[in-house]
Amino acid sequence: MSDNAKEMMFRHSMSHVLAKAIKELYGKENVKLAIGPAIDNGFYYDFDINKSITNDDFEKIEAKMKEIIDRCEDFRRVEVSRAEALKLFKDEPYKVELINELPEGETISIYYTGDDFVDLCRGPHVENAKFLKGFAYKINRVSGAYWKGSEKNKMLQRVYVYGFLDKNDLKAYLHQIEEALKRDHRKLGKELDLFFFDETAPGMAYWLPKGFTILNTLIEFWRGEHKKRGYLEFSGPQLNSSKLWKISGHWDHYKDDMFVLTDADGNEQALKPMNCPNSIRIYQSKLRSYKDLPLRFNDVDVIHRNEKSGQLNGLFRVRMFRQDDSHNYIREDQIGSEIKSIVEIIKSLYSVFGLEYQLTLSTRPEDYMGDIEVWNKAEADLKKVLGEICGNDNYRINEGDGAFYGPKIDIVMKDCIGREWQMGTIQLDFQLPMRFDLEYVDEDGSRKRPIMVHRAIFGSFERFIGIITEHFAGAFPTWLSPVQVKILPIADAHLDYARQVADKLDEVGIRVELDDRNEKIGKKIREAQLEKVPYSLIVGENEMKDGSVSVRKRVVGDQGAMQLDAFIQMILEEIKTKKIN
Repeated sequence: MSDNAKEMMFRHSMSHVLAKAIKELYGKENVKLAIGPAIDNGFYYDFDINKSITNDDFEKIEAKMKEIIDRCEDFRRVEVSRAEALKLFKDEPYKVELINELPEGETISIYYTGDDFVDLCRGPHVENAKFLKGFAYKINRVSGAYWKGSEKNKMLQRVYVYGFLDKNDLKAYLHQIEEALKRDHRKLGKELDLFFFDETAPGMAYWLPKGFTILNTLIEFWRGEHKKRGYLEFSGPQLNSSKLWKISGHWDHYKDDMFVLTDADGNEQALKPMNCPNSIRIYQSKLRSYKDLPLRFNDVDVIHRNEKSGQLNGLFRVRMFRQDDSHNYIREDQIGSEIKSIVEIIKSLYSVFGLEYQLTLSTRPEDYMGDIEVWNKAEADLKKVLGEICGNDNYRINEGDGAFYGPKIDIVMKDCIGREWQMGTIQLDFQLPMRFDLEYVDEDGSRKRPIMVHRAIFGSFERFIGIITEHFAGAFPTWLSPVQVKILPIADAHLDYARQVADKLDEVGIRVELDDRNEKIGKKIREAQLEKVPYSLIVGENEMKDGSVSVRKRVVGDQGAMQLDAFIQMILEEIKTKKIN
């Protein structure tokens, strides 16, 4: 068993220990059990209980869990019939509901922990609680969770617990969480006047001027990098007829996540949740030749996804966002070179932010569309390319997590505190070209079918900005900062010179603010630091006489006096090279 599989088994076993502890503490008749899976950083369990669990209860719950582990009770698996299971869990309504939803003929297994606690579970689990003695765990929080994730169902109490095989791993993870709280992009977004959310538009960000500057700067950077590589930018409709989504297959596979409406003529429409069908319409707007391929259509159109309110999470999970999309149309013999070209763009863009990443192959899902032989070929093609790019052992395989129309390469990024993020994707698609009957004229005059490559590198600009806000803790590199320089005159007598400095910076495209308030210079400096402005220029009597500025650099502090022209040359070079501060 791999270390990861072992850790997940231990976490799952600990979720049963947690459930047993809650039952013993609050009374078996007062607690109804829902579900308790292992997750990436530990485990949780959902309870229907007649008392609110609070932070003050964590210590006694952890103590009860330790007591149960110290009993060294067996975890015993038993297979039962549906009738036996329903009888055994007759006082557990959520378990009864789960049992009734199991397909006919499904093997039903239960697990005893000791003789007095039983749970409906597939397992596997440890053989005895004694194996859990070295397991490191800490209750994280309690939150509300609707049964089955639907707001139409009852709200349960979900107890989250961090859990790791090694206590040092838990310690490191807790440190990571502490750092993450300091860097929370929602908190920084408010403090730095970047963006906010409002109840009148759930999951749709209001971009404030400074945040919108970051968004536009990022888009322009992305746009420039793609233009010089031969990408062609387009824009398409926000609203498309259901006919388009039915051809693409999204209507059958994705309708629940789409905003669907009826227009004034009674026709069914949907706000686009992705851009691929619009890109296909651009491709179909005229006959294409083999000489045109690869043909790369990229766009930054706004898209909408009807996420449940409970799943929304700042800029990380939203209902409206801009995807850094491209759909590339290629010949079969161009698969390897095109994917390698995309990976080169990924390397180039991610290096600007100092981000590490790993490539993951996601294979055929259960609800795949099309011929399995086509899928097998597509997966073999991607494995071959990944082997050439990364080496056969330097990429991950995520079985069953491909898109419904094709396998994909996912970009998993690691930030400066070690957190991993699922970012962009490269998806090889043989299905949509068939469904839309896409063609190009080959060299011999015959009609051939192109292959479609869906790809996004940042994933979405909103989510990427949320991630890099936390990665940089709000202290963006100079090229990306909404305000790059703040001018701080010492007294009103120095305002005219301060304005001259600001105007000169503005003329060469440096984003500058002038703090012309009648405040002490110390306060102005402190506030500029809190706003995380890369450079503050202090101007007083000496600077006026010399045509200079006193430079303060974020975090580093006082850099001494410089001639204004020398400072401008320095910062323009820093912006041009996109140096990470």
